[in-house]
Amino acid sequence: MRIYTRKGDDGSTGLLYGGDRVSKADPRTEAYGTTDEAVAALGLARSSIRPAPDRTEARLDELIVRLQRELFVVGAELATHVDRRDRLADGVTRVTEAMVTALEREIDELEELVEQPKEFVLPGGSMTGAALDLARTTVRRAERRCVELAAADGLPDSHVLPYVNRLADLLFVAARVADGGFQPVRTEA
Repeated sequence: MRIYTRKGDDGSTGLLYGGDRVSKADPRTEAYGTTDEAVAALGLARSSIRPAPDRTEARLDELIVRLQRELFVVGAELATHVDRRDRLADGVTRVTEAMVTALEREIDELEELVEQPKEFVLPGGSMTGAALDLARTTVRRAERRCVELAAADGLPDSHVLPYVNRLADLLFVAARVADGGFQPVRTEA
């Protein structure tokens, strides 16, 4: 099987579980495409962790892998037309409330490891932290695309919006953990 099919040469793409092809600029395609970007940014973060990670880095590595897999669940739900949502499986192709709650627990646990900044943070305290900040901003863009899709009734009865919102928060905290704290923005007087 070849990677190219030529079906998308007209600017369209197929959604999961069949149905009509949609534009590659469709809000649904924009949303799941942006989550795919976030998966790649998380891969960058993961690849920056040392080969012999310390305990915190090992924890971040495990977390990042989990989040990448969960973003595939988000992407699958987003890549499914509203008329085919009955084919989705909880935790496999549909985001669950339990997945959102798990992110909240993770945020709470990571917040115990570092003091949270009370001012803007300058990304770049570490390669891993910077990559996590890149992933966070990509997730925020995905969130905006999901809001647009939800406003068009494209995400009925879905936990995608709370999930991506919490995920961005988690990535902020994880970046601070990776940095060993935070790099405050200093202004010269």
